[in-house]
Amino acid sequence: MKSKVVMLAVALFLVWGLLPPAVAMVEWNRGNVLKLKEPPVDIAVSSRGRWIFVLTQGGEISIYSADGRLEDTIVVGDGVDDIEAGAREEVLLLTNRKAGTIEKIHLEFIQKINTKDSPFKGPADAPVVVCVFTDFQ
Repeated sequence: MKSKVVMLAVALFLVWGLLPPAVAMVEWNRGNVLKLKEPPVDIAVSSRGRWIFVLTQGGEISIYSADGRLEDTIVVGDGVDDIEAGAREEVLLLTNRKAGTIEKIHLEFIQKINTKDSPFKGPADAPVVVCVFTDFQ
């Protein structure tokens, strides 16, 4: 009985030793590097990865696009010590541990559209421009 167990152990050891080792590899590459004015306190990424939010020691949130461009800065104050991206792109949760508060802020991302040389109705210097994108197909 012992010889069968020993033979089985030796056979398993030989089979195990002859199998090629499984090696997992991870391919990666470095993306954009964000150059910050101040050390970050916290960072968050929007749900779809479109925006990167960086909380600085000075109480500002710098908003970067996915390609690394600084889009805007929001002053939130010194008390904020943690940021969390909400389930939707335009929601941020700000935590102030000292005050014991969580503040929800809504962001509106306004895109500038160059309307120069585009057909229009009304005065060219109107304070509001309504752009309509249509496809007649």
